[in-house]
Amino acid sequence: MSERFLVAGGARLDGEVHVAGAKNSVLKLMAAALLAEGTTTITNCPEILDVPLMAEVLRGLGCEVEVGGDLGVPPGDRPAGAPSELPAGTVRISVPTRLSSSADFAAVGKLRASVCVLGPLMGRCRSARVALPGGDAIGSRPLDMHQAGLRALGADMSIEHGAVVGSAQTLTGAHIVLEFPSVGATENIMMAAVLANGRTVIDNAAREPEIADLADMLVQMGARVEGGGTSTLTIDGVPELHPTEHRTVGDRMVAGTWAYAAAITRGTVTVRGVQPHLLSSPLERLAGAGASVTAEGGADIRDGAAGESFTVEMTGRPRGVDFITLPYPGFPTDLQPMAFALAAVAEGSSFVTENVFEARFRFVEELIRMGADVRTDGHFAAIQGREQLSSAPVWASDIRAGAGLVLAGLAADGQTEVNEVWHIDRGYPHFVEDLVALGAKVERVG
Repeated sequence: MSERFLVAGGARLDGEVHVAGAKNSVLKLMAAALLAEGTTTITNCPEILDVPLMAEVLRGLGCEVEVGGDLGVPPGDRPAGAPSELPAGTVRISVPTRLSSSADFAAVGKLRASVCVLGPLMGRCRSARVALPGGDAIGSRPLDMHQAGLRALGADMSIEHGAVVGSAQTLTGAHIVLEFPSVGATENIMMAAVLANGRTVIDNAAREPEIADLADMLVQMGARVEGGGTSTLTIDGVPELHPTEHRTVGDRMVAGTWAYAAAITRGTVTVRGVQPHLLSSPLERLAGAGASVTAEGGADIRDGAAGESFTVEMTGRPRGVDFITLPYPGFPTDLQPMAFALAAVAEGSSFVTENVFEARFRFVEELIRMGADVRTDGHFAAIQGREQLSSAPVWASDIRAGAGLVLAGLAADGQTEVNEVWHIDRGYPHFVEDLVALGAKVERVG
C-alpha cells in the first residue's frame, strides 16, 4: 500500500511557516540552464519529488546534476545522484558543449514540466524529440500553442510515436499572438527565441510571477528579454548565453495553501518567503470570507514593496464567498481545491467557476465523501457550507487536490485518511512536518 496521511480534525493552526522556492518556477529554471554551456546554480529550490525527477531528465540529455538535501525521499526511492554535498535547496547543473536533443525516456513521462526542455533544445540544438509528458490528472493541456509558436520561429514541428518532434535549420524572430495566455507555451517560445535571429514579440503572454522569474534568469545569462510578467514579451536574440546563479521566487501556491489552512481551522498563521501582492486575489477572497489579512509592518497586501511575509487570522466561522479561476492576476486554478475546502465549512453558500482546466473538479467526489454539500454542472459548482465535515478515506488525484483534502480533513470530525500522497510530495516540501509544527495532528504511514 502506498504512503498515506492520517489527519485528525479539530486542530487550530497557529504559528509561522516558511515557504521555499516555487515548484512552477524551479523546474523551468532547471530547463533554462540547457541554454548555456557550463555550470549554472539555482538556489531556494523546494525539496520536492519533481526536482530530482527533472534532474533525471537533464541527466538523460547529457548534463551532470547535483541536488542538495535529502528531498524527503526514502533512500530506496531516491534517484541516482541524490543526496549530494550541496546545501539543501541548491541544484547545480553542468551543461556540456554537445547536448543530446532527445528526451524520450521514462523520467519524462512522470513529469508534466519536462515539456519545458522543448524550447531550450530547439534554441540550443535546433532539434528536439521530447516524449509527451505525464503529470497531474486535471484535464487536457495540449501542446498546440507550443508547436505553433515554434513554427512561427521557423521550426518544423510534429507529434510522432508519442513524442513532440522539432527541427530547424535556423530560428528567426517573429510576432506571435497566443490564443490563450498559456504559461508553458510562453516559457517554451521565450526560451527558444533568446537564441534566435532577430526580434520576437509574444502578445497575450502569460503574466505569472514564475514567467517573470524565468525572464530574470535569462537576462542574468545574457539574454535580452523585456516585459517579463506583462502580457507583451519582447526578445532580441543573442548568439550565446552564459551560465549563472539564480534564486528561485517563493512558491505562492504553497503560501496560499497555508493562508487557506489558517482560515479553515480558524487559526492564525504567518507565512514567510512570498510577497503578498503575488497572492492579491486569493487573499482578498479570504478577507471577504471574514479573515484578517495583514502584510509585514501593516503594509497593503497589494503593494509590491510590502516585504515577504503576511499573516492570516480567522476568529470565527468563515462566510461563503464566490471564486472564479482565471490566469494571473486572477484567482489561480491551483488554489481552487483550497477554495472548495473553505467553502465546504463556511456559513452560507459559495459558487466556484473553473475557467482553466476542465477536469479540475475530479476531486469533488472525494470532498463529497467527507460530507461536503457540492453540486457541479460543467465548470460551475455550488457549495452549501456545513459546520463540520466527516472523516473518511479519500484519494488525491493531483498535487493541489491532495493538499485541499488534507485541509478539509483538518475541519472534519475523527481521522481522515488521505491516500496517494506522493502527489502532495511533488509540490509541498515537508508538508506533514510543517502542519505538525503549526499544531495539526497529521501522521505519514504506509
